[in-house]
Amino acid sequence: MAMSPLQHFLDWEATRPDAIFLRQPFNRQWKTWSYRQAGEEIRKIAGALEALPPKSKVAILSKNCAHWIMADLAIMMSGHVSVPIYPTLSADAIRPILEHSESAAIFIGKLDDYKNQQAGIPASLLRISLEVYGHHEGKSWEKIIESGTLIKKPVTPQADDLMTIIYTSGTTGKPKGVMHTVGNFNHVLGIVKQILPQLPDGLRMFSYLPLSHVAERLGIELLGVYKGATISFAESLDTFAQDLKDTQPAIFFAVPRIWAKIQEKILSKIPQKKLDRLLSIPLVSSLLKSKLKKELGLAKAIYICSGAAPLSVPIMNWFQSLGITIYQNYGMTEDCVLSHFNLIGQNKVGTVGKPLPGAETKISPEGELRIRSNALMKGYYKEPELTAEVFDEEGYLKTGDMAEYDADGYLKITGRVKDQFKTDKGKYISPAPIELMLSKNTDIEQVCVVGMGVPQPMALVVLSAAGKAKTKEAITASLSQTIADVNKKVEAYEKLETAVIMKTDWTVDNGLLTPTLKVKRNEVEKIHLPSYPKWFHQEGLVVWE
Repeated sequence: MAMSPLQHFLDWEATRPDAIFLRQPFNRQWKTWSYRQAGEEIRKIAGALEALPPKSKVAILSKNCAHWIMADLAIMMSGHVSVPIYPTLSADAIRPILEHSESAAIFIGKLDDYKNQQAGIPASLLRISLEVYGHHEGKSWEKIIESGTLIKKPVTPQADDLMTIIYTSGTTGKPKGVMHTVGNFNHVLGIVKQILPQLPDGLRMFSYLPLSHVAERLGIELLGVYKGATISFAESLDTFAQDLKDTQPAIFFAVPRIWAKIQEKILSKIPQKKLDRLLSIPLVSSLLKSKLKKELGLAKAIYICSGAAPLSVPIMNWFQSLGITIYQNYGMTEDCVLSHFNLIGQNKVGTVGKPLPGAETKISPEGELRIRSNALMKGYYKEPELTAEVFDEEGYLKTGDMAEYDADGYLKITGRVKDQFKTDKGKYISPAPIELMLSKNTDIEQVCVVGMGVPQPMALVVLSAAGKAKTKEAITASLSQTIADVNKKVEAYEKLETAVIMKTDWTVDNGLLTPTLKVKRNEVEKIHLPSYPKWFHQEGLVVWE
């Protein structure tokens, strides 16, 4: 069997014990853990978990930090199963996950609002809390490190062992626990090493997207362990830009919202006209590009990728004009991200790439992408009916995404099967392509195209910081132009009739965005559906909620 993530860690610990494994800022000072130092903490934490019944579920509730990764490796070393929890979830969302997964213990790490989450943790759970983040309940991580004993019998994970249950955030319905084995991760990581031979051992990585999400877990934590990487973290949102700049990672992964924010930040300092002028002067252009890359923390980046939702072509082309190539990828929790990637030398803007080695795919008669590989989930935990529903008779996973391949074999995602809605003219609309066209407008932060019960679709719009700084007249002009441009490119029944500017931002906290910043269409619709007819019949192309 291929070596597991834990075995790779132990291998680096034995061969490069003094290499820096983890690097995290506290009060603007970087603290580091070598592979040897991390290994000692992991063995002691694993020792504290040894008393739990074999193969217990152990939850991690924390933002990304060095302790998240050490806790995960300690759970593997003691033969248990990790249950990562999004650090922004409310007590009401945490409790059902802990109860459904039958978690026996929980790590309480770096959090913004723990006092409002505390009530979600049943009293029966063993708590291991971190004093460095202000938590003092159950067992103290620091006291375990100080006086605890090393694990007596470290477990060697087997390929078929269940390694983790990842509860999907989901844009619809309640979270489901996706079961992945050690072998699934071994398989995917072997393929990642094969498709990205450019990545050296000992590379620098930067971890900030939630580790509770499969992409960050696999592409940063576990790939980092495979490659003997140094993994750095951000101290806070305010210091994010500086911490990324200090790290200069070899890989950088972001979601579309973050690319839009970076673009907005650059344009606030160098307006587009000035940028175009500077980029047109050869010597100035190359100096500007290298300065911007260094400022952004991307000067040493070998592979820069985007995922979780479609990224608009104009944004990708805009970054390309700065010498920053973004590779768009596609995968899901259920397929362990073994799906489609754009790669170095094999990149087509506007697509999510070609199938990875070992991924078999097909498009169903209804236009849904289906996928089969040796890394598919073992099912949803304790949900045999839901598991049966999501696989077809040939064992392909139904992705829920509408897709098509172009003539060169690159995949385009055209929408969600369940996101389609019917206008009262009886026409089905796929909102995703229309939303992507609208999102080119930098005045728009988020957009949701809706239209149930009205004759034509409408766009619900949350303004960006740039948009909020403008007058109503300027916003009306900006969005009217964008809608006119979009309406030229779509079928008559898809033409947008109205844009409605939302009063309230959609956020993870108010339940209208997933933790990876995708719009929860169902929740947005639940709140606003009754107002569609009123907005539709209001005067003007742009109306305010």
